[in-house]
Amino acid sequence: MQTTTITPIIRELASGLQFPEGPVAMPDGSVLLVEIRRQTLTRVAADGKVSVVANLGGGPNGAAMGPGGKIYVTNNGGFDWITLPDGHMFPGTTPASYKGGSIQVVDPETGKFETLYDSCEGKKLNGPNDLVFDDAGGFWFTDLGKTRARDNDRGAVYYAKADGSKIEEKIFPLERPNGCGLSPDGKWLYVVETPTARCWAFELSGPGEIKSANGAYRGEKGKVVTGLGGYQMFDSLAVDSAGHVCVATLITGAVSDIWPDGSRVDQYKLPDPMVTNVCFGGQDLRTAYATLSITGKLVSFEWPRPGLALEYLNKR
Repeated sequence: MQTTTITPIIRELASGLQFPEGPVAMPDGSVLLVEIRRQTLTRVAADGKVSVVANLGGGPNGAAMGPGGKIYVTNNGGFDWITLPDGHMFPGTTPASYKGGSIQVVDPETGKFETLYDSCEGKKLNGPNDLVFDDAGGFWFTDLGKTRARDNDRGAVYYAKADGSKIEEKIFPLERPNGCGLSPDGKWLYVVETPTARCWAFELSGPGEIKSANGAYRGEKGKVVTGLGGYQMFDSLAVDSAGHVCVATLITGAVSDIWPDGSRVDQYKLPDPMVTNVCFGGQDLRTAYATLSITGKLVSFEWPRPGLALEYLNKR
């Protein structure tokens, strides 16, 4: 696998954010994102002004636009926070106040929200993290789980209907699954694991249906596209129009541009060890927006290809 490091020219759009994640580039030039520590869905206007859209509680972790212009949020239920030597805050273990995770639906115009799902077949959602919509009125989302002092949950991937009518567990177990995305043709679901820095691909036979790969070790349903060496971890992701999987990469502090066949990875190095998410917007979807969570910033830089037009957002 060929790996190249690139240092892009970046533009700082906002600072002072409290562990930002889940950016959504809106048609009006603003960016919606979550602030996990602040427990909010937040808008960064085109002029850089920051305003709170909704106070969601818990730990809003990912966001995506769904039907009717509503914003769907994966809420992990909250963290305890650790103060680093430099004064920055970092997510810690599960707080005593933790009651579970959920999928929330927010009206971005009024700030009103409701809980769509908090369990599946009697099992509570532990730590919903990221989500992506398909063209059939459903969405995939990851549940990374929660970490405690001496143990942590096994992760899973779910498929759910946007109208609240159906939720199903589709992949279990995974090692802290984080980002997820769909290929341009909608035939592959990509999921990355945080601690292993592995990018998995799952072939789909229909909406919400995985065609099992019947892996030899434990019957894996998918295949590994690539895995990074050294001390690196994967966070959330986006897919571009060429089918490249663009993954926010922790410790290294980069967006990793993974070729669909796994043959090459370009890493766009950014000034924060906790690059947590990326999305595409702007003219021709050529602008990458990235959340720098330790330093609390939203930045943008030019991407070499257009991003993928998303359901309910760019395709409207």
